[in-house]
This record gives sequence, structure tokens and C-alpha cells, in this order.
Amino acid sequence: MKVFYGVGAIALGALMAGAMALPAAAADSGKQLTFSLITKTNENPVFVLEKQEAITKAKALGVKLLTFTGKYDGDNATQVTDVEDSIAAGVDAIIIVPNDTKAIIPQIQQAQKAGIKVIVYDSPLDTPGIADGTFATNNYAAGKIIGEWAKATLGADADKAKIAMLDADNLMVSNDVARDTGFLNGFGIDTPNSKIWGSESDPRIVGHQITKGSASLGQSAMENLLQKDPSINLVYSMNEQAAAGAAQALKTAGRSQDVLSVSIDGTCAGLQMIKNGSLSATAMQFWLEMVDMSMDAAYKLLTTGEKPQNSPGLDYYDTGVKLATDHPAPGVPSLTADEAIKLRGAMCANS
Repeated sequence: MKVFYGVGAIALGALMAGAMALPAAAADSGKQLTFSLITKTNENPVFVLEKQEAITKAKALGVKLLTFTGKYDGDNATQVTDVEDSIAAGVDAIIIVPNDTKAIIPQIQQAQKAGIKVIVYDSPLDTPGIADGTFATNNYAAGKIIGEWAKATLGADADKAKIAMLDADNLMVSNDVARDTGFLNGFGIDTPNSKIWGSESDPRIVGHQITKGSASLGQSAMENLLQKDPSINLVYSMNEQAAAGAAQALKTAGRSQDVLSVSIDGTCAGLQMIKNGSLSATAMQFWLEMVDMSMDAAYKLLTTGEKPQNSPGLDYYDTGVKLATDHPAPGVPSLTADEAIKLRGAMCANS
């Protein structure tokens, strides 16, 4: 799905007129730069916030902005069209959070051949070095910290855990796999194949279910796993929308009070879930910073030639992660939900 925003109005008709792709503007050409933002889906409030942040940032940089999004988490087909439309529109830079970190690579390379700079954020491509820059959470570290917290919280009972795994999709997108394997490793469970989720053989894992990061599928996934094993006492979810669905299923089953639930994102809604007890802990990402850094990087690359730098030992720039919980565990640094809400600032001002 494509939405066109004017930072300097851009008419739909002009985009669809079939103009040939133009090379990126030279720093001294006087041409106003045009950026394209491509997010995963508007079903997730995180990506709506990212779009709003990008619109604000585009105004600050003085660039035009087009925005596009997939129909759902994992929708690569729409993003393929979005990249092609961005090329046809003659944009100078594409800033994208990929739905499929492998399948979108040919379209990214097509854009680069047209002279467009491509900055990836949130979900690094499967092949490092293709994007002109990448800004992301260390998703493995995010998963690991909630796994460590869950293990420390359960203590001796960790050996008897019954774990439900609520993943995004079976596409094995890099951030989905990294979060899953990070959580399991943090909990002390070996994952022989780090390229996929589900390679573990630990009997404590009740099963994996697909949620596509949505509340409705999170609920049905949790219901399915509870039917398989009603004694589940720990739930991992790849994001807080899936966690919200799982919480509803647990409430219906009368299990709200005796199951730990951990997730990743740190949205305002997710932090409120910690406060009301429907989520035990979450790893906070800093997605608006990713958007700001990505747009700054694209602007500098186009105007000065300055290339984005990676964090030491990584093939992307790590934007950080923090654990939020109202039940601190020994040896695992954390913020309370109220402290995390305060850290979010204006974004969560009404939470």
C-alpha cells in the first residue's frame, strides 16, 4: 500500500506518469532531495510512529518525502512494488525496514543501479554490505536480555519451564530469528542453527506458532499452544501486539496470574501492559532514533559523501536496547515501566 505525503506536495499523478529513474542529485545541484520511506505495515503502531517521525525529520532536513507500507508484517510483494514505484518517482534515497530481509535484496540492488542510496533500518539484510547503511537494534541482544530475566525470575524452576514461542513468520527474517534465538540462549537453551528458529530440541519448548506480529494471531497461537500443553508457564512473543493477543488467551483460560510473559519493543501500550500485569518484561527498542539516524545518514551521503559507520564488531549501527519490568531480577539491569515511559518522553506523555 502506498501513501504519498508532501513535504513539498507530490502529486500521485506525477508519480505514476512513468518518469525514468533519475540519478541522485549532486550536492551543489540546487535540486531538493526526495526520500522514500518504506515500512512494514500500518497495523503495528510502531511503524505509524516511525512514519510520523520521518515526516517531521524530512521537514527539518528540507527534503521531500514519499511514504509506503506493506499490508501486513511479512508482506514482501507490496514492498517490491514500493521500491519499484520509488525508482519510477526518481527518489534520491530509500529508507526501508524490510519485511523479508532476503527476498527484497534484488529490488534494493535495482534501486542502487538507478543511482539511489538505500538505508536499511530495524531489520538488517541477510547479506551484509549491500545496503549503503544500516541502523538497527541488536535483536539477538534484545531477545537475550528477556531470556536472562525470565531464567533469573524463575530461578530453580527454570529447569521445569514450559515455554510457548510466538514468532512472526516462517520466512526466517533476520530480526524474528535473532529475537527467538537470543531469548532461548539467554534462558540457557542451545540453538544449533542460528539462521532459523525452531532448531532447538529442548523438551521445555511446547512449540512455536506464527503470529505475523498481530494481536489476533497472537491470541489464536496462544490458544493452540495451551491446548497442546495447559501447563505452560512462560510465553515468549516477538512483539507486544502478539503479546497482547497471548494475554487475552491466558485471561480466557484463567492463567493470567501464573504465567510469565516476555516480549520486545517497548511501545507505550506495551509499557502499560507491564503496569497492569498482562506483560512481565519487555526489551525496549529505540525505533524513532533509527529513523532519525537513517535519514541523517542518507542526507549526509548525498550531500557530503560521508558514509555511515557500523558499531564495533557488527555489520550495522546498533541503536541500543533496555529491559523494562516492574519485577527486577538479580544480575539483569532494568528500568521500571514508569521509568521507561519517562524515557520515551512525549511519545508516551498520555500513558
